[in-house]
Amino acid sequence: DPFIILIALPTSMFGALLPLNIGSILQATSVNIYTQIGLVTLIGLLSKHGILMVEFANRLQEEEGLSRREAIEHAAAVRLRPILMTTFAMVVGMIPLIIAKGAGATSRFDIGLVIFSGMAVGTLFTLFVTPAVYTLVARVHRSAEGHVRAAEARPVEVRSLLPEAAE
Repeated sequence: DPFIILIALPTSMFGALLPLNIGSILQATSVNIYTQIGLVTLIGLLSKHGILMVEFANRLQEEEGLSRREAIEHAAAVRLRPILMTTFAMVVGMIPLIIAKGAGATSRFDIGLVIFSGMAVGTLFTLFVTPAVYTLVARVHRSAEGHVRAAEARPVEVRSLLPEAAE
């Protein structure tokens, strides 16, 4: 599962470093400590997207008895809104850093550009690559009874450890 969660990170790094590469050609920006902090932030946020989908799909397999494909399709559909809301909030939150003027604006621009472009590209790849890789690579998660749904499980008799009272 960690491989599946982290599979979209290389593409997000590409999305984050491409504007920096173009900026270095134009002498506008470079890789520095601020861009590296932005990359670490980006890794954490995009890993969260993968965790949301994979964990929910695993739970669907265990509790509902769904196949890998059914589970990840349902998980991707249900988790789409939280993923897009997180991405939108983060991308819009980086706009003030990108357009900032004054003292320290260059460092804010660097971190804002990395997170802005990396989240935009990385989220797109996460939404498409993670379900595809999950379908191909993930192991089947089943409950101890196999594919028995939780609602259909047989009740278990519970006995008290205390001696029964004399009637």
